[in-house]
Amino acid sequence: MPDSPFYHFNASFDAIDTIQRHARADLKSDAAFLTNFLGVKIAIRYFPGILDGKGGEVEPIPIPANWHADIAEWAFALRSVDMAEKTFRAVELGCGWGCWLNNTGAAARRRGLAVDLIGIEGDEEHVGFALESLVANGFLRDEFRIVHGVAAPRRSKALFPVVANSGAVWGSTPVFDATATQISEALRNGSYQVLDAFPLADLSGGKPIDLLHVDIQGGETDFVKANFIDIDRHVRRMLVGTHSRIIEGDLMRFLLESGWTIEMDRPCIFGLVDGQPQIQVDGVQGWVNPKLEGVRRGKRLV
Repeated sequence: MPDSPFYHFNASFDAIDTIQRHARADLKSDAAFLTNFLGVKIAIRYFPGILDGKGGEVEPIPIPANWHADIAEWAFALRSVDMAEKTFRAVELGCGWGCWLNNTGAAARRRGLAVDLIGIEGDEEHVGFALESLVANGFLRDEFRIVHGVAAPRRSKALFPVVANSGAVWGSTPVFDATATQISEALRNGSYQVLDAFPLADLSGGKPIDLLHVDIQGGETDFVKANFIDIDRHVRRMLVGTHSRIIEGDLMRFLLESGWTIEMDRPCIFGLVDGQPQIQVDGVQGWVNPKLEGVRRGKRLV
């Protein structure tokens, strides 16, 4: 087994083959962008200090990982494209520059599928990045929707940090259930924006979802549990970025007891600092809703 921790995952499908099958061999470089193995263009200015000097490069296949994600996350996201039919619909919570909308959307389009890409993001500049990147990668305006807001257990208001350099900050955490005093202070000093917070139903409109990508800086368990009626009814596959072993165990117990099956698991990677775990890399869990898999394949579930 290679030394990289990113080879240490459990999957019920061939993860490496899935990634390799989606890799394009016809890619051309573009001096204004880094181009990845799917042909997705990423503007260098989105990630200062990480992508500096990479304009015009074409990235190799990310095995075991690239600067953004590893085998586990790439493979499960692309697996959701493989299992879609006619229209591929993805919802990305905390979408940043639209990473998983662009990547899965590009793979789905190459398969000949129609696409419906929905993202929600709290950082105003990141919203601009997402809109810009989707257009740069050839998606039409009726194929995507980006909401400036926060994914939440229920419809409400949330405070979202205002940062000076959005390209260097990708882990901002919203404040839910803010008091009137907190909201007033945030508006006064400009340290936070007051944003609308949305449950899943407000984002997807009750349409079937081939991939729900949930990576919301530690709020994953609360969101999944509070929105589970809609998740169970409409989501075929769910990819969760986990931020602690506690979240991983809690989600695993809840989803297994709810009848879901796990297709991918790569635990979060952490170091120990003064006897406490300190997250170095988020974990990845890939879940399948067997009820909707059966319906999609024309099977009758008892």
